Amino acid sequence: MSNKVLRKPESFYDIYERNPSADKKMPHYCPGCGHGNVHKFIAEALDDFEVADRTIFVSPVGCSVFAYYYFDTGNIQAAHGRAPAVATGVKRTHPGSIVISYQGDGDLAAIGTAEILHAANRGEGITVFFVNNAIYGMTGGQMAPTTLINQPTTTSPNGRNPRNEGYPIKVAELISQLEAPVYVERVALFDNKHRAQARLAVRKAIKNQIENKGFSLVEILSPCPSGWGMTPVDSMQWIKDSMLPNFPLGVYRDLTKDVEPYVIEKLNPTAAEIMEKIEISQRENRIFTKASPAEQYKNPQIKVAGFGGQGILLLGAALAQAGMLNDYHVSWLPSYGPEMRGGTANCHVNIRDIEVGSPVVSNPSVLIAMNRPSLEKFEADVVPGGIIMYDSSLIEITVTRKDVEVLAIPATQMADQLGNTRTANMITMAAYAGYTGLFSKETLYETLKSAIKRPKLIEINQKAVDAGYDFGLKNRNK
Repeated sequence: MSNKVLRKPESFYDIYERNPSADKKMPHYCPGCGHGNVHKFIAEALDDFEVADRTIFVSPVGCSVFAYYYFDTGNIQAAHGRAPAVATGVKRTHPGSIVISYQGDGDLAAIGTAEILHAANRGEGITVFFVNNAIYGMTGGQMAPTTLINQPTTTSPNGRNPRNEGYPIKVAELISQLEAPVYVERVALFDNKHRAQARLAVRKAIKNQIENKGFSLVEILSPCPSGWGMTPVDSMQWIKDSMLPNFPLGVYRDLTKDVEPYVIEKLNPTAAEIMEKIEISQRENRIFTKASPAEQYKNPQIKVAGFGGQGILLLGAALAQAGMLNDYHVSWLPSYGPEMRGGTANCHVNIRDIEVGSPVVSNPSVLIAMNRPSLEKFEADVVPGGIIMYDSSLIEITVTRKDVEVLAIPATQMADQLGNTRTANMITMAAYAGYTGLFSKETLYETLKSAIKRPKLIEINQKAVDAGYDFGLKNRNK
């Protein structure tokens, strides 16, 4: 005889360690918030369908971002409104995964309108859960695209005026007019009957993806008592009395029985096939023989930092290009202030024997600092045993760490002696290569052909490579 066991779904973490609240066993949402209901419906479906281990949540800005506190699945945070675009990339690169875009109305129906429309119009094989509470709940109760006519908010204290702010956007109706979506339904959470219907809709949307049916969207009318300034009980009644007349419930599109499951084709073109397709001729001897650096210098995670105008991003891009020429897996991620030239700039570079999981370098094994603020800011982030390189002709302080290798190079002074200050970045790159033995001079010469866009500057930068490489080589065994 079976026993009924009451417990939370296994798709949730046992302990919510990411939750900043003191009680790690309880969710942090406000009393009466609908996110808890939706989370439960999704987690139950993932358990029942046994797909949690291949599910990836994509969450943008707003209360929806906190899904990663609770779901024991893959989790990716996206920029405001961009979850459908990120979900598209995830699904296309991992077609066997179950990708869920979990969004609120201030996100999906506002800044993310273009992303959701185009993802739906392409029929991307993702599942979108759209939590509509007619307000920006997380950031202070501002008017959202779904705010009702005459509904007061912190940014519309006299109520929404259609002549000034337009009418509420009806997402389910809008998406259902497109040809590609397979399933679109609007549900609500104001009583047990409607929560049961919402649960079924959530399950159907996930099942459609499991069966490769295409794009599904479930819009969920959800309470936000804190944002509305109501009690949880009153908020349920407000959904029924005020939201339902404006956002009628029901199935707006359902082609699940009419469409055939699409076939996922995993393409694995060779490098030669890719180059032929995009009409790039392959150079002879383009891939250079890998060097054999010491073990501690392999698979570097590099952060290059300095002022805009020093060629910081170019230095990082050149390192990545040299890595490609040696047939490594590489990534390059730039970061710079709005001032660009003269402002702060840094970039993240991975050069690895295996595929790069994330381009972000939070704790570099190599820091290349071209100005004092960068050295002071990032010195503590370098992993023990790593390398800190800095331009000693611009930075008058020294490295305080005793558990890292230090290479001080007067790169700007050496560049001035060559006759072009702007070659300091290539001197530094070459010094790193010479010091670690990661790249040969020949690899760096070839890198210059791609990195330096003005042919007349190739010669001076080759001299910079020679000077920097020799400097690094001389200091390798000191």
